[in-house]
Amino acid sequence: MKFLFVFIATLCVSVNAFADRTSMTGNFIQGGLVIGVTEPDAVVFFDETPVTVTPAGRFLFGFGRDFKPTATLKIRYPDGSEEENLLNIATRDYKIERINGLPPSKVTPSPEFLARIKKENAEIARIRSIETKEEWFLSGWQWPAVGRVSGVYGSQRILNDIPKRPHFGLDIAAPEGTAVVASTDGLVQMAEKDLYYTGGTVMIDHGYGLVSVYSHLSRLDVTPGQFVRQGDKIGEIGATGRATGPHLDWRLNWFNERLDPELLLGSMPQN
Repeated sequence: MKFLFVFIATLCVSVNAFADRTSMTGNFIQGGLVIGVTEPDAVVFFDETPVTVTPAGRFLFGFGRDFKPTATLKIRYPDGSEEENLLNIATRDYKIERINGLPPSKVTPSPEFLARIKKENAEIARIRSIETKEEWFLSGWQWPAVGRVSGVYGSQRILNDIPKRPHFGLDIAAPEGTAVVASTDGLVQMAEKDLYYTGGTVMIDHGYGLVSVYSHLSRLDVTPGQFVRQGDKIGEIGATGRATGPHLDWRLNWFNERLDPELLLGSMPQN
């Protein structure tokens, strides 16, 4: 199976908003990820919130599904001078999907499952809050599996006629047992075989708050604490958790902002 390797910079729009001292590359749209480069030891504020700057001067930020139309980026340089820029974020229209035939317990969990769900969600939130001081995301991004795109980021799902939260991932449908690989270098922070909603789930830390999630796996080939390189097999596609058929639900988060991983990719590779 051949995968397409793509560097972030080849897919994104470059914005030089701060003259010669700071540049940014990324997608200034809901779901987009932006990587900036500034002077080492500068201090960056994204909407008044401090953003960590790496020793090389890089920093990350992203825009969630319903992010507002503008954001403010302010940079305080080591010499004490400051620059501020108003960022314009493009909005998107999202697809509405209806899925029927799910077991009622998977649409509206029974009380006995609520404690389990709360515990699992707390661990997921903990991992998403981690800020590992490593630039593993610089390895770039590739498709984690080959198949049919069956669900897109931002779509609203109506399950058994009950409106649910928007979908924050990219679904890739393929036969059970299809290989799933790491999209990017990183450290495995979670490898669970049976989460209530997402079934077999792997979470990979790419550094500085960027975490990818691979769900509904039938098989896991990694363990927590394991370092993986881009293209390493991490599991196989399945239909575990809340799923109507075998597929991979692939997500990307920057802390609490849920991003669209498809914005970082080229065309789907061929088998």
